[in-house]
Amino acid sequence: MKQLPLTKQQLIAAMISLSLGSAAQAALTINGSADNGSSARMSWGGADSLSEARNIMYKSNSSTIKKIDNGSGSTTSNSFGSSSNSYNTTYRGAFGSSDMIPISTDSRSVAVIDAETGESIYEKDADVARPMASITKVMTAMVVLDAGLDMREEITLDPEDFVGPKRASSNLKSGDRMNRAEILLMALMKSENPAAKSLARNYPGGYNAFMRAMNRKAQDLGMTTAFFGDPTGLDKRNVASPKDLVKMVRAAGNYDVIRRFSTTKSYDFFVSNYSSGNRTYKANNTSSLVRDGSYPIGISKTGFINEAGRCVVMETRVNNRPAIIVILGANSSATRWGDAKNILNSLATRRTV
Repeated sequence: MKQLPLTKQQLIAAMISLSLGSAAQAALTINGSADNGSSARMSWGGADSLSEARNIMYKSNSSTIKKIDNGSGSTTSNSFGSSSNSYNTTYRGAFGSSDMIPISTDSRSVAVIDAETGESIYEKDADVARPMASITKVMTAMVVLDAGLDMREEITLDPEDFVGPKRASSNLKSGDRMNRAEILLMALMKSENPAAKSLARNYPGGYNAFMRAMNRKAQDLGMTTAFFGDPTGLDKRNVASPKDLVKMVRAAGNYDVIRRFSTTKSYDFFVSNYSSGNRTYKANNTSSLVRDGSYPIGISKTGFINEAGRCVVMETRVNNRPAIIVILGANSSATRWGDAKNILNSLATRRTV
């Protein structure tokens, strides 16, 4: 049988797969459980991602969080794969201090850093604060997990969870009941706005305390351009520069649940509702790159409102080097994913020492 030649995209995907080696399947060891010495594995969208994340949460609320990286890259800790429950957050470089990858992008603001050195390898208006839309939900998730709340606690969606700065479609209904873990998964994977709102409403001290915690967390991470006006991203006042969002994504890497939930491809939620009856909500990840599985994605979150355009943040590992990518203000979904693939493909062929 005649063998057809590989397309350029297939060839690049093969190069990425080869460069990852066993890391693509087995991934890396981080954030082990403090109570029994076991360790969780960093997922790149693997099939066991969701089940392991749920096990982590249900075993111990605190073992899901290792607050090591403050986002500025100044923390010294041990390397990936160590047995001492640590995450490599030692960075030597700064933005603009290394060779840029030879690409052009069409989105309004872009930042790409080599997460091993902290050096910028591509920038476009990376200091400009712009609306971030649902990328907000990464901060929402960190604040929820910081609180060490019971992830098995059942939460009921209220009518106020569907009221926000602007109208947005949702497949959820008032009266829907799920546990906190499922609602967090729905916020990160499917980007359901009422899910994020209910997480904030059920925070100790209520919604206003949650918003204060979000902005305090941003300050702690050194996000000087950031402001959060709501937990969903529907508020156009939710802004940050790509450089500050790099800090947020890097800090989110310390939360194994965020890694796993944000890269879950799909999930069938069983939703209870006394008024309208129980149902199954079949949900898919909002990222086409995560759903497709051709690229190694360790953290992912998309966003869109009119003021923000199409946005995405992600962490990847190519040529055995971790990178963080922030794209804001794409004028279409095609532009956003075109820029993302352009960056990922350039990282795959980038020469590293």
